[in-house]
Amino acid sequence: MDPISSPGPEEHMAAGSRRPPRDPLIADFGPGTPAPARTAHLVSGDLLLTVNPVDGGEIEPCPLAQRPGSPRKRTAAERAGAERAARPPVPPGATRQPLPLLERQDVRERLVRLLARGRTVRLTGPGGSGRTALLDLVAEDCHDLAPDGVVRLNGFQRTAEDLLHDLFHTVYDAPGHRPERVELRAPLAEIGAVVVLDDLQFGGAELDELLDATPECAFLLAATPDVPAPSAEADVEEVFLAGLDRAGGVEILERTAGRVLTEEEANWAGDLWFESEGLPLRFVQAGALLRQRDQLRAETGAVDEYGVFEDVRPVVGQVRDLDGAAVPLPSLGEAAAPAPLLAARLSACARAALRFAVALGGEVPHQAHLPAMVGDTHADAALGELAACGLVSPVGSRYRLAAGVQTQLEAAGYGDDAPERARTAAQHYAWWAGHPSVTPERVGAEADAVLAALAAVVPPAEGEDEHAVRLARTAAPAFAAALHWSAWERALRYGAEASLHTGDVTEQAYFHHELGILALCAGRLDRARAELETSIGLRGALADKRGTVAGRRALALVADRAGELPGVPVPAVAGEQAPEPGRAAPPAPVPDTLVTPQVTAPSARGLAIRRLARRNMVAAGSGALLAAVLGTVVTLGMTSHEGDDKNPAGRADVNPSASQDAGDSTVDADPGQDTGTPAQPPAVRPSASGPAGTYTGTSAPPRPSASDSAPADPSGTGSTGSGDASPTPTPTPTPTKTKPTDPPTKPTTPPPTSSSPATPPTPTDPSTDPTGDSMAPFTKSAPAPGPTEPATPTDPGPAL
Repeated sequence: MDPISSPGPEEHMAAGSRRPPRDPLIADFGPGTPAPARTAHLVSGDLLLTVNPVDGGEIEPCPLAQRPGSPRKRTAAERAGAERAARPPVPPGATRQPLPLLERQDVRERLVRLLARGRTVRLTGPGGSGRTALLDLVAEDCHDLAPDGVVRLNGFQRTAEDLLHDLFHTVYDAPGHRPERVELRAPLAEIGAVVVLDDLQFGGAELDELLDATPECAFLLAATPDVPAPSAEADVEEVFLAGLDRAGGVEILERTAGRVLTEEEANWAGDLWFESEGLPLRFVQAGALLRQRDQLRAETGAVDEYGVFEDVRPVVGQVRDLDGAAVPLPSLGEAAAPAPLLAARLSACARAALRFAVALGGEVPHQAHLPAMVGDTHADAALGELAACGLVSPVGSRYRLAAGVQTQLEAAGYGDDAPERARTAAQHYAWWAGHPSVTPERVGAEADAVLAALAAVVPPAEGEDEHAVRLARTAAPAFAAALHWSAWERALRYGAEASLHTGDVTEQAYFHHELGILALCAGRLDRARAELETSIGLRGALADKRGTVAGRRALALVADRAGELPGVPVPAVAGEQAPEPGRAAPPAPVPDTLVTPQVTAPSARGLAIRRLARRNMVAAGSGALLAAVLGTVVTLGMTSHEGDDKNPAGRADVNPSASQDAGDSTVDADPGQDTGTPAQPPAVRPSASGPAGTYTGTSAPPRPSASDSAPADPSGTGSTGSGDASPTPTPTPTPTKTKPTDPPTKPTTPPPTSSSPATPPTPTDPSTDPTGDSMAPFTKSAPAPGPTEPATPTDPGPAL
């Protein structure tokens, strides 16, 4: 069976496990087989990704039959349902009426007018200024301005690419499809909507990218003053949201407290307005302090009169004065940082929820998780207490600690047990994210809290290694299946770091493989190659055949995307880097005339032509170098002393070309010297295995006598008869042994004078070369002289 194919229902079971026999007495107590692993098939561009939480993702080119067509736009009812699902949950408990938006009517109308003209507006205000509440009202006013209505997005910890994909999936119905960047342009250009984006965290060029990709949308952006401003080229209107005046602050304080303020409380509110610069959040928290003060006074009176509510006596004792008759107003310092005082008067479950939020960097767990984390079945009501006090604020579909609350609670000691709380949260989320009943979409909605738990336990502490690795292992595939790929990448990186600290090589290989798959889907080929090679190396050390095959297939797809030709590595030339460690070295260059063009894919044709031309240049240079080296070798052999012929065994065999004939005296001449004496040919080693009186090798033998050998061929063509006789190929000629003292056979050409310079050798015609060696022309010693330098043969010695 193919190890990379998608597993069936039976193959989802753990490796090596079998279905146990069922006892009829306990058949109804629980499942008898482990839950199947959740796999998902996604299409990213022209790639088909199979999310496999067991062995790692499997990626291949998507078949044409499985590629999604043009996405369908959602109807108005579908968009309304998706918007309701994206809102934060309503806290349990008594429902409180929302506060009216005071002193914001002029800003509200201005924003609606600008959006109606198709302008993009950035609303800038500090934390706690009421930006989110104002956006809700403006969104209601603009619901019928655009064809695609109003789209609500949240930019907290989101990039421009994340927001573009969020906008695409909000408007279009495209399950399991994540278009690549180029493919995403066309559907985004057809969206005409008012996009309300809260908690924007980027500006400049990244904001320009977001706006350029959506030309038919009008954006209402909400950001804090510390976020980078839009670029000068971006046509964005700036609207600043200031604080309330004193009357508005007092009105919010009275609505939150539920009564009219006394004169003492009104003066206290005036001091608070001056210190807080009119931020509405500070008056909401101050009103919660007054409401708690009234409850404490009522409970104190009930205890004194009836002796009930004894459990509140310790709390009351902390806020009563020395006489025990009244609860004073909070000081200005307590009103400026009210979080510790507000938390001290909440229930134990609410305070425990705050400790978890501090440990998770401000992320408040969903109310459905609080009972399991806190250990109290009624802990879900804690979220209502926190929201009523202004300690949490909605961010997208979840809640976070309000502005400034994290710092105030940490100063009050709520972060002392943060490591223990983070480990508890990580253990809970690891169990929850891997449960078969939890959908990937639900895990994706809780991504920020899960990632916050991961960040708190990485690097893992001593003895707590399994929590971080297990959480990353279970959450990462769910993020991938939910198309929340930025969270997928962060979870994989946390998992890789945690597994590195624990020394778990198997998990390291998994996380690096997944990072390579993610980089391949994103088009980052260099990163994909590095991650996949790391994973293949780790799995090879573990003898994991299935994982190694999956990694090699993905790596082959990376090479195909990069336009690399299989089996034709690029040789290193000047200006290029050396091959990476572990890769095969480039092949030796070949002559230009022997290079065979290879058929390449259309996407790699230009790269193949450049590499082919580069190899030809290298081959030509190598051929010239080879000719020069062989010429030098032959020249050195010719310039040897005559006395060396007496000891042929002591000379090195230079192995010249076999095309040189044994009787060709012109080849043995040295064209660079004029000694007046005939040049002696190089000696040849006697054959150790041949018959006596024979020589082997390619060098010319000693000069033969007229009585012991046949006349030598003066033409050098290898023929022994007339010139029209056909040559006989003899790669290793073995002429008969002759006496070295006998004079050579009389050549047919006239003998040259001894005073003339040496005659250069004539290159052998490749067509008549008896060896059939195409490189024979490059084995001669030197080129022929130019036309202005007539060649004069050397004196071969006395003629017979």
